[in-house]
Amino acid sequence: MPIAHEIKYLSLDDLCLDPLNPRLGRRNTGGTTGQDRIRELMRDWTLDELAVSFMESGFWPHEALLIVREELYGGMRNVVVEGNRRLAALLLLRDAVNGHPLTRKWAEIAASGPVPEHLFDGVPTVLADGRPDVEAFLGFRHVTGIKEWDPAEKAEFIAKLIDRDGLTYTQVMRKIGSKTEPVRRNYISYRMLLQLETLEGISVEHVEERFSVLFLSLREPAVQRFLGVDLQAEPDNAKQPVPQEKLDDLRWFTIWLFGSEEQPPLFTDSRDVTRFADILGSPEAVKYLHEARRPSFEVAWQKSGADEPQLVQQVQAATDEIEQALGRVHLHTESKELQRAVDRFGRGAIELLRKFPTIYNTVIASNGANPDK
Repeated sequence: MPIAHEIKYLSLDDLCLDPLNPRLGRRNTGGTTGQDRIRELMRDWTLDELAVSFMESGFWPHEALLIVREELYGGMRNVVVEGNRRLAALLLLRDAVNGHPLTRKWAEIAASGPVPEHLFDGVPTVLADGRPDVEAFLGFRHVTGIKEWDPAEKAEFIAKLIDRDGLTYTQVMRKIGSKTEPVRRNYISYRMLLQLETLEGISVEHVEERFSVLFLSLREPAVQRFLGVDLQAEPDNAKQPVPQEKLDDLRWFTIWLFGSEEQPPLFTDSRDVTRFADILGSPEAVKYLHEARRPSFEVAWQKSGADEPQLVQQVQAATDEIEQALGRVHLHTESKELQRAVDRFGRGAIELLRKFPTIYNTVIASNGANPDK
């Protein structure tokens, strides 16, 4: 039976935190990561809130920890693959009850009342035959469900299902209840992250912190073309998503998007990703980014020519306003304030017309004036 239906009650001493937990971060996961190190990494996971709940209500059986029996630290252990926050909270609470609180707050929690009976020696657990048996549950719960992992953690989990277990995009999609396109993009984004580790001058930590921006950017065709990424590639052909000849472009792309020690990112609002793609689609704008000592996002975007629809919209909106004003302006021709506004408008309109000589000459001539004056 892949996952047991029976709940078994175990002592805290019979349980291990999972050293392969994606939430620990790629650089901290592995079979050699000790339990003390894992607890240290989990200190900021709001464990005290769980401890308060345990002191008030105990550990409910319906929140049983999912465990697997596997080799760890030279022996067979009960490793918690789902419920590590609950286990860590219990461990810290037991330390506090035994007079070794992590902080004053933990001491206060331990002193808040009697410890529920069997809280530390009767932890409810459910045994699974192995990690693959619970990965569908983990994927649904933490990738597409209500207790989502961070974006980089989701992508790493998906990559493990593909690279370690040999699943296809469609199989992963079915396993975790997602859609195929996000699965593809998550996998390729993660494999790009691994490529970045080979490049100089790149802060991979910054990329991981804003991994969702990398994931979002790959939705843009212009970004795909700039990096030479094929989002339709199957896993065997996507392990190195950015071709060798495009790695320098990948380095610059990452610096512009996430910054470096020498320069800040071009923008910080993820809503500007589409405009960034417009820039990458313009050779002139990319040339500017390479050559400018401190490139400006707005200048680069203007050089890309992508602001044309915005300019059209602005001129059309101004025209709509003028046409509405013409219906009433004759009633206020003596107004000094209105005269100043009209003067400002006229000067601006003439300057705008001069940018289009043919239109300027036509407009001026149609009003009986000499366009050469």
